Amino acid sequence: MDNLKQQALDYHANPTPGKIEIALTKPTESAHDLALAYSPGVAEPVREIARDPEAAYRYTAKGNLVAVISNGTAILGLGNLGPLASKPVMEGKCVLFKRFANIDAVDIEVDVSDPLQFVQVAAAIGESFGGINLEDIKAPECFEIERLLSERLSIPVFHDDQHGTAIVTAAAMLNALEIQGKQLETARIVCLGAGAAAIACMRLLLTLGAKRENLFMIDRKGVIHRGRDDLNQYKAAFAVETDARTLADACEGADVFLGLSGSNLLSQENLVRMAPNPVVFACSNPDPEIDPKLAHAVRDDLIMATGRSDFPNQVNNVLCFPFIFRGALDARASTINDAMKVAAVEAIRTLTKEPVPEEVSAAYEGASFEFGSEYILPKPMDPRLLDRVSQAVANAARESGVARI
Repeated sequence: MDNLKQQALDYHANPTPGKIEIALTKPTESAHDLALAYSPGVAEPVREIARDPEAAYRYTAKGNLVAVISNGTAILGLGNLGPLASKPVMEGKCVLFKRFANIDAVDIEVDVSDPLQFVQVAAAIGESFGGINLEDIKAPECFEIERLLSERLSIPVFHDDQHGTAIVTAAAMLNALEIQGKQLETARIVCLGAGAAAIACMRLLLTLGAKRENLFMIDRKGVIHRGRDDLNQYKAAFAVETDARTLADACEGADVFLGLSGSNLLSQENLVRMAPNPVVFACSNPDPEIDPKLAHAVRDDLIMATGRSDFPNQVNNVLCFPFIFRGALDARASTINDAMKVAAVEAIRTLTKEPVPEEVSAAYEGASFEFGSEYILPKPMDPRLLDRVSQAVANAARESGVARI
């Protein structure tokens, strides 16, 4: 661990601090080049954009530019460490946008904790970009921030901690349930955690066909049920009529466990309480809700996923967010709606069932992958994700009426 810490610090510090830079896309070798790039030539696109704001997509980088915006109130698993401390994460997000979808991205850290002030800042600069990726903003403020920004701006606003997690989780869960011979419509699902990612996952599963009465969400005080009077509006939407009060109660006969909470919170005893052929997603990072070795020691009939790359079935947002934005930008979508999210889910889960190209195996030291209990999601290095997911998202944008080209 100490070695990894030093490697990470060296990686970020040398030879140039940080992970991103700005590159020029036009020649700047002559005085004439500079006269076109700046004064007096730049006046011509200025006039065109003033006459028609859509011309910004033709004459500027707006159409392929995403702002990654955070206030640092929920950094990875580290908590509220402030906006400046979040900058390495936001730069990293920019790296992933460029690496996987050739999208230019800039990180913007906002020193504002009040959600309405945050919205004012982001909205004031938002139309400079083709889209906004909200990142590491704590719940429940993140829900209101995303809603208000989406209403005020004409570009896609996407909180990846919510929707990226939900899309990849849903694709993996549908594949796992299929392998286990189960249906989402009848599955009893336990969700340990009630933050932004958990609520988004449950919302998307409902959109895909899960039944509300079969969803059991658990926060720090236990099962979210209709007898509780301490729930905010987002949690209250998942309150069910039940006698279950504890995680142990909820796990009794459950088909699915989804952990978006903290490490080592699912005991072997509660895992044993689950139904035959369970699906267990222990997605807390860096340490899952139950160690896969402990899980397999008491259940040999389960399919398991984690948020880690050193175990099979990593639930990783990079399978989704670069391609969601690629499709949205290519269609010049005004928003990212449920139809586009469902299209991404279907594209990801369908790709998993296809033969894996040799180049993907080579990227993972020659390992072979085939749809099954240890391969329910594509690998992040699969180059087919870019075409498949982004095209599906763009098509859904057009079919649902939010595309402008």
